[in-house]
Amino acid sequence: MSNFATLKKSSNSLDRLTKEIEKLNTPASSNESNKGDDRFWKLERDKSGNGSAVIRFLPTPAVDGDDGLPWVRYFDHGFKGPTGKWYIENSLTSLGDKTKDPLGEFNSYLWNLSDDDNSWSRKQARAQKRRLHYVSNIMVISDPKHPENEGKIFLYKFGKKIFDKITLAMNPEFEGDKPVNPFDLWKGANFKLRIRTVDGYPNYDQSLFDAVSALNDNDDELERIWNKEYSLREFTDTSGYKSYSQLKARLDEILAEDRGYQDFCGNARPVAPVAVAAPVAKTAVSEPSWDKSSVEDDDDLEAFRKLAV
Repeated sequence: MSNFATLKKSSNSLDRLTKEIEKLNTPASSNESNKGDDRFWKLERDKSGNGSAVIRFLPTPAVDGDDGLPWVRYFDHGFKGPTGKWYIENSLTSLGDKTKDPLGEFNSYLWNLSDDDNSWSRKQARAQKRRLHYVSNIMVISDPKHPENEGKIFLYKFGKKIFDKITLAMNPEFEGDKPVNPFDLWKGANFKLRIRTVDGYPNYDQSLFDAVSALNDNDDELERIWNKEYSLREFTDTSGYKSYSQLKARLDEILAEDRGYQDFCGNARPVAPVAVAAPVAKTAVSEPSWDKSSVEDDDDLEAFRKLAV
């Protein structure tokens, strides 16, 4: 377990976190669904799909030790196969860049079948691509829809757009802007989470960090908060993942009628599949790679989980 005095002494040290972000940005981290898990906080939006709240990202949990990070990263997949069944599974690539995942291998195969971004194989690879998620501990500062959450600690799952704002706070674009560690209890900053619905999709562009401030002026209270954080290790623990063979069996079932998958498994000459898997969300045709994951809302995935059999 970490020492609180050590945590305060290292307050606002960005070096290690910045290096970890650099690793994440270099092309090259899963658990079961958190549906119904009351440890997780999620912003409730109005009928127009808009919403706002104020949260505070918290440092590495005391139980995770000094070597842990204040966030974890993992990938999952969510798509409907030609059989009408849904593949809703975590990706083994969350456990390491070199960890093999059966769907990841099939997607790479599909992508390399053609140089044409509009080919059936690349369209299918995009429809089946990985979804990127991050998880951190937060304290809810303001939650207009659910004020009972205010002052409480939760786990918060978010996507690339919000992580980009964290990265920007730690690595400002303009000379003279002071780097801020958003996860710092003393010299961090509250995050104003603002979601708008643009073209039918959640947009986080107006979200921003507030001025630097201590989460609380009382160190005893800060230590109490720190000790109440949830461990993040479960999200990268191998016990929380299905094995390669289990995922392969599920994929065999979902894509049993997909000709491209049959050819992939049999190493035969590929032909157009009977049906192209339907995407969970929109993806840009101009996307440079099937593996560029960026999903900012999990409403669709949670709905699809109910259909998975």
